[in-house]
Amino acid sequence: MIRVGLPYPLQALAQIQGEVELDLEVPITRAAILDALEARYPVLRGTIRDGASGKRRPFLRFFACARDLSHEDADAPVPEAVVQGEEPFLIVGAVAGG
Repeated sequence: MIRVGLPYPLQALAQIQGEVELDLEVPITRAAILDALEARYPVLRGTIRDGASGKRRPFLRFFACARDLSHEDADAPVPEAVVQGEEPFLIVGAVAGG
């Protein structure tokens, strides 16, 4: 079971509270996680990644196991701790400040 954490605005849009749990087949990749998330919550289509290009939206980042996975290949396997359900796959709104 894959655990996915979403930023509050996306939780509110999809009417979700807390983490989402997804049951996926291996290999588990960022693309597979996002495909399953968008299939379960169609209202999220186009909010996390562009519908035409599949690229992530500019102000969203992907993290797992204290690593930024935002610039890694979408078809690369996620860390084993995420696959085992020990750590969540986090979708985080980018924050800027000084």
